[in-house]
Formats: sequence, C-alpha cells, structure tokens
Amino acid sequence: MIEAAVFDMDGLMIDSQPFWQRAQLEVFSRLGVPITQQDTIDTTGMRIDQIVQICYAASPWDSLSRDEVCDLILNRVIELVQEHKPAMPGLKHAIEVCQGQGVKLALASSSPMSLIGATIDALRLDGIFEVKMSGANLRYGKPHPEVYLNACDALGVDPTRCVAIEDSFVGLLAAKAAQMKTIVIPEPSLAGDGRFIIADQQLASLEELTPELLRSL
Repeated sequence: MIEAAVFDMDGLMIDSQPFWQRAQLEVFSRLGVPITQQDTIDTTGMRIDQIVQICYAASPWDSLSRDEVCDLILNRVIELVQEHKPAMPGLKHAIEVCQGQGVKLALASSSPMSLIGATIDALRLDGIFEVKMSGANLRYGKPHPEVYLNACDALGVDPTRCVAIEDSFVGLLAAKAAQMKTIVIPEPSLAGDGRFIIADQQLASLEELTPELLRSL
C-alpha cells in the first residue's frame, strides 16, 4: 500500500522547463557557447551545475566562473516563475487525491532550495508538503536516487511504500533506483518515448491521477 507520494517539481508541478531552456539559451549565448534548443531538451531533469559543466567541457569560457553562470541561469528562472506562476494542469487535483487517501506528501527536486521556495510561494502551496528536498548540493544528482531516498527517510516511509511522480526519464531512473513505485507524466512531445515503459504508470497529465490508481500500486 502506498503511504507517501513524492513529487518532482520542474516540468511536473510547474511548467518551468521552457524557463530553464530560455535562461540557458540567454546566458550561454552571451558567453559565446554554441547551444541549441534541442541541447536544453536533452538535459531535462539534470542539475544546472551538471549542465553548465557539460557546456564548459565542450566550449570553455573564461569571463565568469561556472558557479556564477549557474547563479545567472537560476536567478533568471526564479524571475520567470515568480512572474508567470505556471502551475501544471491537475496539480491541485493530484494533491487532493493524495490527501484524500491519507498519503504523506513530499517534494524532491534537482533544483536549489531557492527555486523550490519561490515555486511553493508562487503556487501558494505553503504547508502542503511535509518534506521538501533539494538535490542541488548532493554529491550526485538525478538519475542517482539520493534525493529520493533522502525524501523517503525524512518522511519515515520505506521507499517501496512511496510513489514518485515524475516527468523526465532522468528522474524516473532515480526513482526506480530508489525502489519506489513510479508514475511518469512526460511532456506530450516525449510521451511516445519507449524508455518510459519502465514506469509503473504513465499518464497524460496530473488530472488523470485517481484514488483507484494509487491503491493499485
């Protein structure tokens, strides 16, 4: 029986992936780094420091430190989230379904706590999540399971009794490695990706989450 649900954030709770893509394109273009929209899509779910390192290895720059580049991208994303407040369809419904089943709620994101806090504030979700975990300062980010294991530990629930709700394949791998049940809700253009078959359930949106589905996991 599922006792806890751990939500990813970017692309799952909030439609922030276009913001991450926009911020990366803006900042890297100023640094003279050749990066395309597809490059930003291919790294969906990864930590920003990992993305910056990949770009630096491919096309080094010397005007700013990598930490400064990470901060520029992150601060731009925070600005866009606060301005647009783009909650994903069905977020409130999914939270209410979980609450109705007596399921504990947590958030586990690759993003720093500054963005997690800004998102919680923008979407008016203060007090909803018992646990909020960031993978930003962990030794390994997703697809490593550490951020999910930390969330389960903080909830006091065995990972096998938790469900992770994800949108990216990288995040899905992290949850599977943590031995959690998994629900994946990919971006529509990626819904046909055969790799998502490893999820316990694949949905088109959070609106499709039901009490019956939770009980079936």
